[in-house]
Amino acid sequence: MKLFKTCFLVALLCLFFSCKSEEQTKTMDKPNIVWVMLEDISNDFECYGMPAVKTPTFNALAEEGTLYYNCYGTASICSTNRSAMMVGAHQRLTNTQHHRSNRDEPLSAPFQPFTYLLKQEGYTNILGHKNVMKKGRKIDVNFKHKPIGNWEKDYGLFDKFDEFTADDQPFFAQIQLAVTHRGDWWSDVREQSKHPVNPADVQLPPEYADHPAIRLDWAKYLDQIEYADNEMKMLIEELKAKGIYDNTIIIVIGDNGRCNIKGKGYLFDPGSRIPLIVKWPKGYEHDKESQQIIASTDITATILDIAGVELPDYLTGQSFIDEHFDRKNVYSFRGLWDEIPEQVSSITGDRFRYIRNDKPEIPYDAHQGYLEWYRPAVHVMRTLEKEGKLNDIQQRWFASSKPVEELYDFINDPNETQNLVNNPEYKNVLLKMREEALEMDKKMTPVSNVYNPKPVPGLAAVNFVKEHYPEDYQRMVDGEEIGHKKFSKLYKRHLAKEKKTISEIKIDSSI
Repeated sequence: MKLFKTCFLVALLCLFFSCKSEEQTKTMDKPNIVWVMLEDISNDFECYGMPAVKTPTFNALAEEGTLYYNCYGTASICSTNRSAMMVGAHQRLTNTQHHRSNRDEPLSAPFQPFTYLLKQEGYTNILGHKNVMKKGRKIDVNFKHKPIGNWEKDYGLFDKFDEFTADDQPFFAQIQLAVTHRGDWWSDVREQSKHPVNPADVQLPPEYADHPAIRLDWAKYLDQIEYADNEMKMLIEELKAKGIYDNTIIIVIGDNGRCNIKGKGYLFDPGSRIPLIVKWPKGYEHDKESQQIIASTDITATILDIAGVELPDYLTGQSFIDEHFDRKNVYSFRGLWDEIPEQVSSITGDRFRYIRNDKPEIPYDAHQGYLEWYRPAVHVMRTLEKEGKLNDIQQRWFASSKPVEELYDFINDPNETQNLVNNPEYKNVLLKMREEALEMDKKMTPVSNVYNPKPVPGLAAVNFVKEHYPEDYQRMVDGEEIGHKKFSKLYKRHLAKEKKTISEIKIDSSI
């Protein structure tokens, strides 16, 4: 009898460990996922045809995997598009469509971050990397969250910081390459480059005046992209050294378009079209047409699909490796950005882009505080506009208002210089896309009307520089980035000193 019990227990244990082993093997067979997100970048790698820039690492990834040409953000501002990608649902639907708003408001049911769904499927979620600039930990989403923790207990999105190991498999790693974001480091990166981009070699779009300061600014932007290419090389070498490269999908994406005229914050092509390169793991190769239209939320759905997660019904994104994927267009929305309360909807198809400006009284050049620091081209061109030295295309940026509607044929007019709204030949296109935009506005009606934006200084800090540091302000007007971080600190000290003085006056008056 004892022998029978012993044999039974041994058999039971064998069965248990056999099932456990099969479960572990199944989990280990899942591919790792490395999501590399660059900030403020359009399709400006060398492999996309951008002149003057060298991106051998991104070129090689595109050659090994798939280079997608028509990926668009559902928003053109970082936190709103990131919010959409973190959930896989359009930011307007989830009420995360206003930049850095509702940060203390939990996501409404049934929405959940996709990292939570990956964790349920056995993935380790990793944020950042110890060897990239600023450690790559940026999340920047418009709902209540914390970087590390348990989503159900404390709204945590990731499990650990900075390093992926073989023991973490399968893992999802989100790594931010912050260098391409406008910052005070741009000049330093250029100075340290062994081969800085020659401003004479850059090709400016027609909406830019051909001016030395604007050429230099564009060259600096390309210098940052080359720096990011070196960071990408480092990440790939680490994956290979750890023996996990072959079983890892690498997704390279931008969070929104380049931070310049018609770019970040606007729904024109340079603001909404973002790079997408996917290096597939063995067995997951995707040979579909690289020209297919993809929304940023589709990338989220594709990640979940690859990981074996059953796609939630609330997703507005679709898996583009699914044989039934057939996106016809992308609906994008621009809401509040700092102190500018915009409301813009757009529909982008395979040839035409429709834009509806619900606040046409707000001009393109709205003198937004943040952009005063980070768009040298605008400062230079304001001066040229006053001097009557801009052509018709360049002058449009400084009009006192925007058209209510815009329609562009970006295949035949890639720089979107000809608004076709009043062209009778395109009446049917206009009517169709107008209706599509209105339909999506209704479909993406926010689930909540909570609205708690983050206060920002706006132009106050810029006016402080103008008043107290006129020589530096003139450098800004001449097209030089004078250092946002430095002068923000000076402005905050100024406010603290003023507050202290007012407090002392009140005390004296009460005595």
